[in-house]
Amino acid sequence: MAFDLDMIKKVYDRYSTRVAAARKATGKHLTLTEKILYAHLSEGDAHKAFGRGVDYVDFAPDRVAMQDATAQMALLQFMQAGRPQVAVPSTVHCDHLIQAKIGADEDLSTAKDVNKEVYDFLASVSDKYGLGFWKPGAGIIHQVVLENYAFPGGMMIGTDSHTPNAGGLGMIAIGVGGADACDVMAGLPWELKFPKLIGVKLTGKLSGWTSAKDVILKVAGILTVKGGTGAIVEYFGEGARSLSATGKGTICNMGAEIGATTSIFGYDEKSATYLSGTKRADIAELANAVAEHLTGDPEVYANPEQYFDQVIEIDLNELEPHVNGPFTPDLAWPISKFAAAVKENGWPAKLEVGLIGSCTNSSYEDITRSASIAKQAIDKHLKTNAEFTITPGSELVRYTVERDGYLGTFESMGGVVLANACGPCIGQWARHTNDPTRKNSIITSFNRNFAKRQDGNPNTHAFVASPEIVTAFAIAGDLTFNPLTDTLTNAKGEQVKFDEPEGLEMPSKGYAVEDAGYQAPAEDGSSVEVKVDPRSSRLQLLDPFTAWEGTDITGLKLLIKAKGKCTTDHISMAGPWLKFRGHLDNISNNMLIGAINYFNNTADSVKNELTGEYGPVPATQRDYKAHGIGSIVVGDENYGEGSSREHAAMEPRHLGVRAILVKSFARIHETNLKKQGMLGITFADSNDYDKIQEDDIIDITGLTTFSPDKQLTVVLHHKDGSTESFQVNHTYNAQQIEWFKAGGALNIIRKQMAS
Repeated sequence: MAFDLDMIKKVYDRYSTRVAAARKATGKHLTLTEKILYAHLSEGDAHKAFGRGVDYVDFAPDRVAMQDATAQMALLQFMQAGRPQVAVPSTVHCDHLIQAKIGADEDLSTAKDVNKEVYDFLASVSDKYGLGFWKPGAGIIHQVVLENYAFPGGMMIGTDSHTPNAGGLGMIAIGVGGADACDVMAGLPWELKFPKLIGVKLTGKLSGWTSAKDVILKVAGILTVKGGTGAIVEYFGEGARSLSATGKGTICNMGAEIGATTSIFGYDEKSATYLSGTKRADIAELANAVAEHLTGDPEVYANPEQYFDQVIEIDLNELEPHVNGPFTPDLAWPISKFAAAVKENGWPAKLEVGLIGSCTNSSYEDITRSASIAKQAIDKHLKTNAEFTITPGSELVRYTVERDGYLGTFESMGGVVLANACGPCIGQWARHTNDPTRKNSIITSFNRNFAKRQDGNPNTHAFVASPEIVTAFAIAGDLTFNPLTDTLTNAKGEQVKFDEPEGLEMPSKGYAVEDAGYQAPAEDGSSVEVKVDPRSSRLQLLDPFTAWEGTDITGLKLLIKAKGKCTTDHISMAGPWLKFRGHLDNISNNMLIGAINYFNNTADSVKNELTGEYGPVPATQRDYKAHGIGSIVVGDENYGEGSSREHAAMEPRHLGVRAILVKSFARIHETNLKKQGMLGITFADSNDYDKIQEDDIIDITGLTTFSPDKQLTVVLHHKDGSTESFQVNHTYNAQQIEWFKAGGALNIIRKQMAS
């Protein structure tokens, strides 16, 4: 649990020499992002200057963090790497497998029983290989990291797409797949295409109902779900310095929803205050000594257009509270226009559930601001008209807000406090409804609202807002209510109006906790046995994927031509499927069951070319595999956006899909495909997507001379006997091509460790 001051000091010692070298190499002033990236270059790349969005670069991260759902597969892969211990500080956090049903105590008790096999595996493998282990109930990975491990100027990778939450404390924190984590834990450099830079200048200061959440909701509306792809978003300006560290974390967390590699704020007084308040004053002292390196150069912020690829400016004085949705986190509505949008679009105005908390918004500040609205409901005799739940982000926050009376306030206004876990945000939620398919509306302070994500119902209109706005809507039970201007009728028949929310950035009495939930690893794990029952339905040791056969890939069946949005939730759903995250074969039964088939506008229904019948996607692919036939998946724009789950790449690989051909990829998913030895290619002309027919037999040629920047060719053999071909692009560099040839990056790691 303890942070490593010596490691942090070594990082800071590198800054002076690396930043000076970077200035000399580039001949310009540097952004904060560039300073941190240059300070973390691996030794082999430390002398280089890089073109943004062009060069793949090797980095040496300081830390790895994994949540329990993704850690299973990451650690199953690491067990094959041949190392006795992890090479960098690493932690596992048990937050995803706890289902929200009744309340915190009951749900946690049930989870410990139902998931005992998985928790025991994660605890024992952590013990053996030197990882810190955060027990179920300790909290959500991102808040626990912010409270314990994040430090200004550091670099971390995490097996969750919302790892960038740590950017609130000035850390470059990037979501990755488990194979990337395995590389870093094995002591290998970590590869990333040197990102483009987006600067967001914040002026003014938040007030009234507007919160940090509204900044990222506004940015999402500007950039859309793919506008940040291949870029790091750096926030700066007087407005940035006025935000709390946890508020900055909220903004960075939800940067995943614009496809950004990560987001970051510079080190300032708010950072130092939070570090000291979470018993890390020693880190603040070290950071103060190198403060000039933990923010961008003044010349950069004075003339941002000269140093960023894109600049956005937001005046916090004028920023309205926002509500984003439904069905996508980038459909942004200022609160003044939201009621009209609800009416004009025919969205259900009646609100059934309001949910606050999650990794995005469960800080002490969030809870106190929301509780101030709940307290008003009690004092003004208002009835809560929608179901209302509260998910604390960590045991540290939960214990502290309970001590300070805020949880009692929520319970008095009808709220239910859930376990310190992801819960409803990822579909781990027993929705209370008499019709699970009814058209309905919910509103959350979470980060994502894709169709079916929270409750499996495609008719659930999920909206995203700040916790205080969510709380007010839950009390009103009506999405056409504007808490800034409208009144409600109380139990006495009086018209009453909410006052502006009030909150505290930090607890006046300080944080407190009895048991944070941390378990340190054994000093010597060599004798620790990691047991995986071969009969288990939840855990399965991995077999290496086969190497490329050395020829072009021909005779492929079209498994599915996915239409429209196809996120990792569509490719590998969460919810009830989380229990199989450590068993590749079993979880492969959810492969692409959420994707919409272009040819029949139906999910999980594709034509089996061997039988001519329509059936589930996984069963169809298993039939192809049993007959030794490869297949291809075709997709639309930003294929694989959303979660970092590498299962979305491993499942097709395991079941015999040979290639994924799309208009464009989301960053993490494309990397995950490469790591697993899968061929991920994109249309050179997106209109060629329309040429692919349901009964096509498909060849991919040019692989025998597969090389960087050289196009491949796709040949379509149509049912009528005609053929047509077109060029496709790829982004594989020389090293990634070797992953493909070897059958996956892990096969190369295993050989290196054995030699």
